[in-house]
Amino acid sequence: MMLPRRALLAAPLLLATPARAQPRPAIVLVHGAWMGAAVWDRTATALRAQGFEVLTPELPAHGADPMPATEASLDRYVQAVLAAIGDRRDVVLVGHSFGGIVAAAVAEAAPERLRRLVFLAAYLPASGDSAYSLSQRDPASLVGRFWRQDDPARYSPASIAAEGIVETFCADCGAADAAWLVANHRAEPVPPLATPVTLTAARFGAVPKAYVVTTEDRTLTPEFQRAMLAAAGITQVAELPTSHTPMLAAPSALAAAIASLAQP
Repeated sequence: MMLPRRALLAAPLLLATPARAQPRPAIVLVHGAWMGAAVWDRTATALRAQGFEVLTPELPAHGADPMPATEASLDRYVQAVLAAIGDRRDVVLVGHSFGGIVAAAVAEAAPERLRRLVFLAAYLPASGDSAYSLSQRDPASLVGRFWRQDDPARYSPASIAAEGIVETFCADCGAADAAWLVANHRAEPVPPLATPVTLTAARFGAVPKAYVVTTEDRTLTPEFQRAMLAAAGITQVAELPTSHTPMLAAPSALAAAIASLAQP
């Protein structure tokens, strides 16, 4: 069949039209225990330079948040992240360390908001797990050695001994970052660490997942990280040759890993 002349003239123009670029998703970075949102600053800057919208919510009773540790709860952490997400959809939610528990609970609450979960050197729970229960499977972690708590019977906030903060979290940090990490260490509310999450296949299970393994980690050992991601059936995996805190030790490399995992 012969096409009309007008269609023949238009055909090259249609073929030459470039494909529309996929919009970049918003990335929400959730910090872990004993840290605050400021730990993400350089990684967030690097991601924004690549065109991503980046949000770094402060969990209650962490960082600069004024809430007393006694008022913190896992549900309040989840609500803080959901408030940061707002009405956005197609969000890439990154949870670091204990932030993996928070991210999993957020995915259970609002899976329709998420494109992907990225667990960064993070606790990766099954339903019924808590950070505490998972930590018992990682005896080589240095957290237990340096854990300090005034009144365990009353679930008082816990700290990492000053002499163990850098060794535990960021042995590969430069001197300035190590000093910053120690200066900004804040006692951690304990009850949320022991709060189990309830997760379902229809909600949490429906969100695609990726994992970033930190191969020199002394907080969550790389062997433990790999065991969790294997148990969860995660196949989209990146590795960084860093300590537990790559946002300080290698922020640009971390940003590149997150950006790669954020793509469809």
